[in-house]
Amino acid sequence: MGHKVHPKIHRIPTIYSWDSKWFAKGKSMPMFLEQEVGIRDFLTTKLKESLIDGISIERTPKDLTIYILSAKPGTIIGRGGQGLEDLRRHIERKIVQQKLKVKINILEVRNPALSAQIVAQNAATDIEKRFPFRRVMKQILERVMSAGAQGVKVCMSGRLNGVEIARTEKLSAGKMSLITLRSDVDYAIAEAHTLYGKIGIKVWIYKGEAFGRRDKFAKKEEDSKTTGAVKEPVKHERPARKAAPAKAK
Repeated sequence: MGHKVHPKIHRIPTIYSWDSKWFAKGKSMPMFLEQEVGIRDFLTTKLKESLIDGISIERTPKDLTIYILSAKPGTIIGRGGQGLEDLRRHIERKIVQQKLKVKINILEVRNPALSAQIVAQNAATDIEKRFPFRRVMKQILERVMSAGAQGVKVCMSGRLNGVEIARTEKLSAGKMSLITLRSDVDYAIAEAHTLYGKIGIKVWIYKGEAFGRRDKFAKKEEDSKTTGAVKEPVKHERPARKAAPAKAK
């Protein structure tokens, strides 16, 4: 009998960090948890077209900071930062109820083809558009391997292509080391809602071995775009040339 373990949860103490970073005492725990679930559900539904890779929430007694990792940060920020301001205002008023000051940071995914969540979302969109599932799976393998991954595995389950009997199909390429704790395996699951039912999509992407903690929500000022934060361009001035010594006549 096999014991199925979530690849990311299995590696949290070793190479991955927690997506939620806060502490609650006593009776405040249920309220904090309800607010976090509400924030994640709202952002996932609202930003469905922005290709969200992950959401991280950090909470202090007075502030709440949300990090959103997206392949299309421009669609979230909006013109003049209006979209980001609308998200922040809704979370402050409806979910947190004006008890905390909310701050939202947008981080850009450098290589979307190596993100299992984005790959699974794109596959679900293609299945909903009635593309043949086998062609979608082969395109995923080609795209991910060409992006530099060492291995990829795709699994789809349900009434594939609208047939009467549900089944499971798998395709894989390269190496997939799921036992080694050092192996950096990105995993995601998505659902495609079709006329003949739901189709489940699972994606594993193996990126090699990691010998240190990998936090994809690292606080990098050059990657984050916050409301009201405007950077001035750095001017590199060329040093003045020294005058050549005069030649003796």
